[in-house]
Amino acid sequence: MNGIRRVAFVSVVPSPYQRDLFAALAGRSDIEPSVFYMEPGSPDSPWPEKSLAQYEKVLPGFWLPVGSARVHVNWGIPALDQYDVVVVNTLMSITGQRLMRFNLRGRPWIFMGERLSPPGRAWHDRLSAPLHDASGIAAIGTWAQRDYAARFTGPRSFSLPYCCNLDPFFELSRHQPKKEVVFLFCGQMIRRKGVDLLLKAFSRFEGARLLLIGREAELPALLSPLSARVRSRIEYLGFQAPEDLPRYFSMADVFVLPSRYDGWGVVINQAAGAGLPVICSDQVGAGYDLVESGANGLKFSAGDEDELKNAMQHFVDHPELIAPWGDASRAKARTWTPRIAAEKWAQAIEEVLQP
Repeated sequence: MNGIRRVAFVSVVPSPYQRDLFAALAGRSDIEPSVFYMEPGSPDSPWPEKSLAQYEKVLPGFWLPVGSARVHVNWGIPALDQYDVVVVNTLMSITGQRLMRFNLRGRPWIFMGERLSPPGRAWHDRLSAPLHDASGIAAIGTWAQRDYAARFTGPRSFSLPYCCNLDPFFELSRHQPKKEVVFLFCGQMIRRKGVDLLLKAFSRFEGARLLLIGREAELPALLSPLSARVRSRIEYLGFQAPEDLPRYFSMADVFVLPSRYDGWGVVINQAAGAGLPVICSDQVGAGYDLVESGANGLKFSAGDEDELKNAMQHFVDHPELIAPWGDASRAKARTWTPRIAAEKWAQAIEEVLQP
């Protein structure tokens, strides 16, 4: 290590899981982070507002709606020559594109992101073109890293998954066996998250209950085709603040994330920390790193209702698997902490800076 590395992060919003990483980096003696957010909060991710740390700042600017996306325009980033490395965590912004195409030319910089959409769409290919010139790519997990390495052969690529503070989940006592298996879903109640598949699969077997946590979104419409008998076994608990989630996770036996697509899925980190077996689709990034089929959970083909139903039914038929598979989940989660993530980031930064 060559002294203290000054690292600037340009990100979209102060998300709890990224802030856990930044705090861990700030606690090191070899990294001095400066974090610049493009907006103070996101309307589709209503995390409670918390005071920013001294190394965090929201940039002045505004955003424009482009389809379902928000495109940011910001100013006020300090001179980049005072940083050893700049990390950019946005493609869909004028701010990020300006940095990658012009301001960072000839300087060490890293793109940080989840798995990209498949190539072939002209506008998306143009947005991702600057990544060919990056010094490194910090991919959010193994699934993303494989894809980046195949598509962008110039930059070094690293698997640097999201790692959030799981201490409150580790502190949960293991649940006592229940009369019925309790499944838990946590996330937005939308089709992309596979909630429609989850409800249909759940309606096809007995001996279980389903807890739902998250923004209501499309839930009323998704529930309406179900019979009163099935709805009586489903409990919607609303949106819950991140600090309240451990209490609700402790009410469950098995966690389910049936997304049609999820670049990562931090709720899987949390479920593993809570000691829950996990069912997820093969289009969930976190599943490639935190879910081992037959050891601490089961994976199914995204969009396949039958496979999802069979995976859930497996725990109803074999409840004796819940405790040992939950123990295996928690053991995996203990190696995915912000402190460990910060160490991997420090190593990646040093590698990028080597001639």
